[in-house]
Amino acid sequence: MAKQVRAIVIAGNGTNCEREVAHACKLAGADVADIVHVAELLAGRVRLDDYHFLNLAGGFLDGDDLGSAKAGANRLAHAAVQGSKDTLSDQLQRFIADGKLIMGVCNGFQLMVKMGLLPAIDGDYRSQLTTLTFNDGGRFEDRWCALKVDKDSPCVFTRGLDSLYLPVRHGEGKFVADQTVLDAIENRHLAVVSYCDPDTLEPTMDYPLNPNGSLAAIAGVCDETGRLFGLMPHPEAYVHRTHHPRWTREELPEEGMGLWLYQNAVQFIREEL
Repeated sequence: MAKQVRAIVIAGNGTNCEREVAHACKLAGADVADIVHVAELLAGRVRLDDYHFLNLAGGFLDGDDLGSAKAGANRLAHAAVQGSKDTLSDQLQRFIADGKLIMGVCNGFQLMVKMGLLPAIDGDYRSQLTTLTFNDGGRFEDRWCALKVDKDSPCVFTRGLDSLYLPVRHGEGKFVADQTVLDAIENRHLAVVSYCDPDTLEPTMDYPLNPNGSLAAIAGVCDETGRLFGLMPHPEAYVHRTHHPRWTREELPEEGMGLWLYQNAVQFIREEL
């Protein structure tokens, strides 16, 4: 019998994309795609150990007080689980050690970065090495972007992909790191997706192709195992052709490009986890 794929999508404290993410997981073939409020995890009524694929959805955790997702990162790093010796951070670390998958989108990516889950250089999943901060333009960006995929990346989610076209919607999407960290990300092919020119697929710093001024045009990164992945664009927002802004004017496949990331995750869990 094929392995049952169980996905969990965390909700609460400002997330607003959890239904779309759960829908994408189900469309991709997950047998279970539970939307779980973070309070249920902290109360010990739901455990991450019972799932294979953790999804951290977009939104505005805690109103982005202290900077995008920073308050949420502080809470989750230290919060105890009722009736257990575990903290939620302990469950996360065990989830990672078991080789399971985590994807953070937009606010979820910001959360992963600020908890130290990404880029996790040399397997350090607790130290924050980078950040995501205010867009260079000083305003919220809501637009579609071309993305180049690094085919040499270890990322499980982008296997077999060359490029993507996905929407961004954020005010704090600029990826920032010091040169040492940027060099490590580049040398280890952890910059999975980069904002690019749609004609040449060359990474670019030019606005609006790079909507936020991210250093090295980085739109998303993974850890060295390829099992943890975060990105600012929203794959869950393009899982069907009618989500595309030109769907009435172009011949498009039924499946949107964003769905491919979730399909790769489900396939990996069934066949390799």
